[in-house]
Formats: sequence, C-alpha cells, structure tokens
Amino acid sequence: MTRARLFCLFFLLCGMSLLVGARDIAWTQLFALSGDTWLTLTASRLPRLAALVLTGVGLSVCGVILQHIVRNKFVEPATSGGLDAAKLGILVSLTMTPAAGTAGKMAFALAFCFAASLVYVALIRRIRFKNTILVPVIGLVYGGVLSAVAEFYAYRNNILQSMQGWLLGDFSKIVQGNYEIIYLILPIVALTYLYAQRFTVLGMGEGMATSLGLNYGGTVALGLMLVAVTVAATVITVGAIPFVGLAIPNLVALRYGDNLGRTLPIVALCGASLLLACDIAGRLLIYPFEVPIGLTAGGVGGLLFLFLIIRGRR
Repeated sequence: MTRARLFCLFFLLCGMSLLVGARDIAWTQLFALSGDTWLTLTASRLPRLAALVLTGVGLSVCGVILQHIVRNKFVEPATSGGLDAAKLGILVSLTMTPAAGTAGKMAFALAFCFAASLVYVALIRRIRFKNTILVPVIGLVYGGVLSAVAEFYAYRNNILQSMQGWLLGDFSKIVQGNYEIIYLILPIVALTYLYAQRFTVLGMGEGMATSLGLNYGGTVALGLMLVAVTVAATVITVGAIPFVGLAIPNLVALRYGDNLGRTLPIVALCGASLLLACDIAGRLLIYPFEVPIGLTAGGVGGLLFLFLIIRGRR
C-alpha cells in the first residue's frame, strides 16, 4: 500500500470516527455546526479522535524503540512488562498519595515502567537466547508476575474492582478536560524521529553501535524513558491496550525495512489507523453500546502476533 493510500485510509477512518456513536451525526451536520452537534463534536468526538490517534502513534513508536533496544521483533510494552508495571505504579500512587492528582499518578507509573523496562533489558542481555520467540515469552511471564503483584496489592487495599474497570483500555470516558495529558506523546514522537538513526544503529547490537561512535548506554536509557512516558500517559488516560506496538512495526518492516528515518512516519500512521479501525468496530458490534478497545485491539493484535510467530518459525 502506497503512502497516499495510507493517508486516504487514515482520513477516512477519522471521518468515520467522528460520525459513529450513540448519537448519530450526518456529514451535513458537520458543517452546519448547530448547538447540539457542536457540543457533541467539541466535548466528546474530537477529544476521542485526538486520543485515539495519539495513543495509536505512541504505542506503535514504543514498539519500534523496544524492538531495536532488545533486538527482537516480538517485544513491545505488553510483552516486556511495561504495561503491568505502569498499572502497579498507579495503584501505589492511589494508596500512598491519593490527593496527588493525574500528575502524581503519572510520575509513579513512569517510574515503575522505566524501572521494570531496565530490569527486563538487563535480564535479556544476561540470558542469551538462541530462539527469538523465548524473548517475548520471558517478557509475558515477567509481566504476569507484575500483574499478579498489582492485583494482590489492589486486593489488599480494597481497590481491585475499580482497578479492573479503569485499567481496561476504553475510550468511552474520553471527554474534554480529562484527556489532555495524552498530548505528551507529541514531543515523544518528535524526539524519537530526531534520534531515529541512532535507534536504527542501536538495533545492530552493542558492539557495532559502539564501534560507530554511538553512546550505547545513554541511547538505551533515552529510549526506555521515551517508552515509559508514553506508556504512563496512555495507561492513565485510556487504560492498557496490548499488541499495537508489536503488530504495526513488524508489518511495516516486512514491506519497508528497518530504517527508522524512513519508516517511522509510516509506523505512526498505521498505528493510528489500526486503533481507529478497532475503535469503530467496537462501537458498531453491539450498537448503541460499545466493546472496550482493549478487547478489540487485543484480539486483532493477538491474531497478528500468532501470525508473525508462525511466519517466523517457517
């Protein structure tokens, strides 16, 4: 698919996202801007569209960064413990500093995600796997342990039921005034594009990267920090959405290669398009109600994950 077709698909999905919902809006009403239509657009549909696009872009870019750091195509925040660590950080903030607000929750989520990512990278570097599929398996086990700790912590503090409700990826709660922290993804994507060539060299391995003059440790730390900020912002705003950062970078790499300076815009565009398509499907499956995007994106991403594993084994 050419870039022009990708852009056309993206803008088509954006238009559908604005029109689909419990309250029907026709194309003609978009330009009429009557009172109810304008309120629906500005208070709900446009914030939701912005959150969808930024979340899809951020998660797909996170997957690219982690895959180049670990040098494995099956790694992303959901298969390296990042999402589960962010959940645990938010739960800790709710009990230790309940009045901290969104900024406090994000600080805890960021710190826990960054620390968990450092541990995961150190573990993978220490254990040399010949089978690349074992790397995400270790990450899933690691994430499962962190998730179990989070659920036990929530159970002990009597917040388990509320945790299961707001940590499942869901865009139905996005309205004007409670999603703006997601805009932190914009400078993250800009920094990632600025350092795209360095992350590309990072994927060649520590020896090669060091011989080419790259500060390997500093670049890895920067990449993990960018991932931690993105994951923290998305989990706080919309909850956990798995497998987007795994499927999109792999599908783009199959067609366009691994040079991030050239493929990163395509990865971002495809990530946003996938999340828009999953959200539209979730809103139409049981209309006028909706399926949380954590379920639709997890299902689609999981199937793509299995496809990539089977294709890799062949």
